[in-house]
Amino acid sequence: MKITLIGAGNVATSLGCALQDAGCQIAMVYSRTENSASRLASLLSVPYTISFSELPADSDIYISVLADDALLQYAPEIVKGREGAIFLHTAGSVSMDIWRLAGAENYGVLYPMQTFSQGKKVDWKSVPVFVEASALNVLQIVGNVANKLSSNVRELNSEDRCRLHIAAVFACNFANRMMAISASILNEIGVDFNVMMPLVKEMAGKLEVMSPQMAQTGPARRNDRKIMNDHLQILSSNEDWYNMYKTVSDNILKSCGNDRL
Repeated sequence: MKITLIGAGNVATSLGCALQDAGCQIAMVYSRTENSASRLASLLSVPYTISFSELPADSDIYISVLADDALLQYAPEIVKGREGAIFLHTAGSVSMDIWRLAGAENYGVLYPMQTFSQGKKVDWKSVPVFVEASALNVLQIVGNVANKLSSNVRELNSEDRCRLHIAAVFACNFANRMMAISASILNEIGVDFNVMMPLVKEMAGKLEVMSPQMAQTGPARRNDRKIMNDHLQILSSNEDWYNMYKTVSDNILKSCGNDRL
């Protein structure tokens, strides 16, 4: 089974390597920029192109790992002349129907719910992969590919996948932004962010044995108004951080109610 990768960023790099390691044949890599296309193609030892017209016509599956806006823009060009193949994307919040609207006959989604960063290897076997397809026979093929990558494969429709993506944004992207703010505050007092790692690891570890609601601690969880006001006073010189601290603390207060530690 031949697979063509459309995209050459962090997700495409990790996915392409994982597919090859699982025994899948990567036919070609496409990217809009030659540097990124040639880099990933060299890593996979396959040809590359920066033109949709040069994509192979005989691949069984075309997997788009483009950014959402680019996928919406270029889906018709990806499908054109290859309508009978299977077209997949890896986006969390884009409906699989984008392929139908682009003229594809067989299509679906292969969404790995994981964060991908350059230089950080991902254990694909543990990555939850969510699949969806236009027909049962296509779903079987997509599922077979997903099962080569991960031991945690689930079927989920486009609407529910979008909600899943929102949940992932809160759990990962927003949480990471909080870490970045923490690092900035520490930098102001000359302390390295590594000092937070035992705390962060303990927090993550607790979530393996209890719910996030049960794991919540801190001034807002205790309804410690004095400490929160002291913190807000210190943060008053930075409106963004002040508002973020207050909004999240108010939400914790509201969600925890009278159930205080």
